[in-house]
Amino acid sequence: MDSVLITGANRSIGLETAKQLSQKGLFVYLGSRDLQKGEEVVNKLTQEGFNNIKAIQIDVTNADSVLRAKEIIEKEQGKLDILINNAGVLGDVPQDSSTTSVERIQQTFDTNFFGVIRVTQTFLELLKKSKNPRISNITSGLGSLTLHSDPSWKYYSVKAVSYVSSKTALNAFTVTLAHELKDLNVKVNSIDPGYTATDFNHHSGPGSVESAASFIIKHTLTDENGPTGKFFSNDIEEESEESPW
Repeated sequence: MDSVLITGANRSIGLETAKQLSQKGLFVYLGSRDLQKGEEVVNKLTQEGFNNIKAIQIDVTNADSVLRAKEIIEKEQGKLDILINNAGVLGDVPQDSSTTSVERIQQTFDTNFFGVIRVTQTFLELLKKSKNPRISNITSGLGSLTLHSDPSWKYYSVKAVSYVSSKTALNAFTVTLAHELKDLNVKVNSIDPGYTATDFNHHSGPGSVESAASFIIKHTLTDENGPTGKFFSNDIEEESEESPW
């Protein structure tokens, strides 16, 4: 049974992704910064018939927490097949470029950018032991500089410096990591689940968590010929679903 770690998975899109992957027969490590909250979610899922999901404590901003999670999965599985870097924060709002403090921007980057790097680098050893390792970095359409430069884009006016910059940086990490691992079978992609109704945005998004999770899984469970170093978005209407950087 292949295993997957999803960070920030005790609610919203992460939780729904865990449920759908479990139904597909994967063993899911449901990452939660607060282990008690994660275990409460898993206990409820067990009552609903999910038997292959386990809560694991992981705070992506804390190196010791990430290492402990890696040691647990290594002991139980010996490898990791899929890493979904889902944990993310919006940051305080408003986020004007001229007034938002460096400290506030750093706080957002700690989770959305540095946290992803920390988790990925820690788990890469286990991922390389998998036959078909996959790394999916959950990003946002707001991370696209091309779209942010297009006044006709429907989200053109959303210029939140902390969040936007952190997701653009995350996309850059995807590109560089995918290039570094291109001669291996590791597929690394940025995946934007689209503007989804979640606690994250006070349920203002038009998309459902079911659709968002399905989109993430579609671009994660790819075959050996699948793409790497790409940016896919659930808000892109083209058949390729590929977003400009």
